Amino acid sequence: MKFKHLIAALSLTLPLSHFAMAAPATPETAAPDLDIRIQNYSRVLTPEGVTREARYEETLLRRAKHVWIARVLPAGMHDHADGDHSDEKTNKKNNSGNAKEAKHKHFNHVVLPRHVFQENNKTQIEFVNTKDKEIIAIPVSEYDNVNFDGSWENAFYLLDPKLVKAMPLSKKASTISGAQWREREMNGNFQRVLWDEQKQIPLIIESGDKAGTFFRRVEVKLQAPLSTKLPWQNLKGYAQKEYADFLD
Repeated sequence: MKFKHLIAALSLTLPLSHFAMAAPATPETAAPDLDIRIQNYSRVLTPEGVTREARYEETLLRRAKHVWIARVLPAGMHDHADGDHSDEKTNKKNNSGNAKEAKHKHFNHVVLPRHVFQENNKTQIEFVNTKDKEIIAIPVSEYDNVNFDGSWENAFYLLDPKLVKAMPLSKKASTISGAQWREREMNGNFQRVLWDEQKQIPLIIESGDKAGTFFRRVEVKLQAPLSTKLPWQNLKGYAQKEYADFLD
């Protein structure tokens, strides 16, 4: 992926996996367990002169061979976060006069927690509906439909460390011990990363263009203490579903 194409992708509200292309596997031995909160902000100026802004937050748990990401939803919205909605128009009487409800499920991957993990040296992704106790497995052929690029490095580190280290060091001073700014600019587009070498995680990612037509900022906040309750260890009894089960 060329840099200009990467920057163009960043003008959209996309998952962090779209910040960089995949690279050869990076050893995780030096990467500590992390609980983080991610603040996402994007701003786009359209050709019609309209400025569109988007903000959202996610939580992320990082452990060896496991990454769990969940959208932070407004109070009162959790009942709608499972992607399960009844269509009232389908509630009809059957021949015996008993009420019969046909329920249609909509798969909304944005609001469901996603579990990216490695098994048998393969990266896999599944979404978890905690209300109905369902696990929705996503085949490789459908990764694009759930905005997943298949890269373990992008999921585990948010940005591949090898690609970050290939960026020149910035003259911008860091106020955080052990973290350094790196940046690059090409054809009026820029990308800046504040990388924490010890934690092996970007603390800030900024991308945009000099003309101000788009800007994207991702800020990572480290959370302590680490959670001892890991959600992927609490899925016993969940029904296994396929992505195709939710297609019309």
